[in-house]
Amino acid sequence: MRDVPIDGDMIRLGQFLKLADLIDTGGEGKILIANGDVTVNGEVDVRRGRQLHPGDEVEVLGRRARVVS
Repeated sequence: MRDVPIDGDMIRLGQFLKLADLIDTGGEGKILIANGDVTVNGEVDVRRGRQLHPGDEVEVLGRRARVVS
């Protein structure tokens, strides 16, 4: 798992996927999220706007990243 620092105390799921290099494009993220291929803290989440905070863990297609401040 890779730790990915963010500015501030929150980032949206769609933005984090791109920041963490878990996806190549925002469009790809939209599709993966809608298809249920993204988990947050071990649970599928289909909301691109989901707010992530330090400590949250995201997984996409076997690749994982953790939000850190």
